[in-house]
Amino acid sequence: MTRGPGEVVVTGVGLALPGADTPDALLRRTACAVTGPAAEPFDTAARIGRRGHRYKDRATRLALCAALDALRDARLIPSDGEEVTVPGDTVGVVASSNLGNLDTACLTAAAIAERSAVDLSPMSLPNASSNVIASWVAIRHGLRGPNLMLCNGATSGLDAVHWGAALVAAGRVRRAVVIGVETHNAVVEDLLGRSADELLDGAAALVVEGARWAEGRGARAAATLGRYQRRAGLSGCVEALLPGGAAPGVWFTPERYAEGPAGTGTGAGTGAVPVPEAVPRYDVTSAVGRASGALGVLQCVAAIGWLARAEAGTDAAPGAGPQAAGPRAVGSEAAGLRAVGSEAAGLRDAGSEAAERRAVGSEGAGSEAGAGSGTACAAGPGAAPGPVPVPASRQALITSGDDTADAVAGLLLRPTPDRCHPHPPRAPLISMECSR
Repeated sequence: MTRGPGEVVVTGVGLALPGADTPDALLRRTACAVTGPAAEPFDTAARIGRRGHRYKDRATRLALCAALDALRDARLIPSDGEEVTVPGDTVGVVASSNLGNLDTACLTAAAIAERSAVDLSPMSLPNASSNVIASWVAIRHGLRGPNLMLCNGATSGLDAVHWGAALVAAGRVRRAVVIGVETHNAVVEDLLGRSADELLDGAAALVVEGARWAEGRGARAAATLGRYQRRAGLSGCVEALLPGGAAPGVWFTPERYAEGPAGTGTGAGTGAVPVPEAVPRYDVTSAVGRASGALGVLQCVAAIGWLARAEAGTDAAPGAGPQAAGPRAVGSEAAGLRAVGSEAAGLRDAGSEAAERRAVGSEGAGSEAGAGSGTACAAGPGAAPGPVPVPASRQALITSGDDTADAVAGLLLRPTPDRCHPHPPRAPLISMECSR
């Protein structure tokens, strides 16, 4: 017998960025304007070495660095190794990058057009594949679960987090590595019409995992994924995530979002500002450069830094966000309360509960002691109570996208409360399914 994953939580974080190696450092760098000379480019060789990476493009190497960091932070890889300590088929990979290997693809096409395909290097040609980043992360660590590569424009990073959570909630895997990466080079600069110092050269990674499986192996969750929405406009997306005008604790805005003096949004959004002015704002791209497909993952990492500081009882950063309009004034009334429950990143509905409880306990049970035999919270009548509703003021609102492109994605990230009674009763048989 086994239960589904329950909530989807973040158990590991990894960064490959110049000048920021932790969520808190990324948050502080975002909150405070950086002065002085630019930080040196991230040295991938210092983390993953040079051997075996000579022919890999920079975006792939950055992704490998962030993924390794996240897997070690999640205690899925020992500090002195690279192979996961759980069955490889219980781990999936979802990567997001719109421009990562653009230079390889363009140079390859140009070489074929000018000369012929016989002039191409067999060592570099695999880098022209759009899924090369996700594939190499899986190969490097022996991750045999579903492998996805997203190139979905401004919302791609948050979409990747959503699909990683979807794989977990559907029972396809117990956990997934979600990576967002972009780099700059002459081809990217020419395409975007921007200089290198305006563009991201780095990567971020998360390990998203079913809360049940994380608890079974004794892993500590850094945050819980709340609802995800994808809408045509920013205001509609925020309203769907926080109905009734509830004010979040912090807002990670779309790239270079600006609010006009008359209460209108410009840049990434237009119309009325969808979040109360008292809520602190953070634009991660002000610290790391325009991030394209990596933005959503970077925002989640910074939000985890904010949640950690809020849990510790300190301000999320010195003062408030760089766009904050003033001190927070968020009530504790019904507007701030949302029953996120066990929605697993907003993916569940009444008709899909059985599918999300699919048996995955047979996937290498021998390597994960207790992962398939415990009792989940909120299992049904008589079981331990489910997660306590979290006030909106304790949640981080993350949005990315562009109203003019008819695509805005949003995600809520919230702290992980104590989920279980010390000695929860056994879940009733009716809420369980047999393992296959």
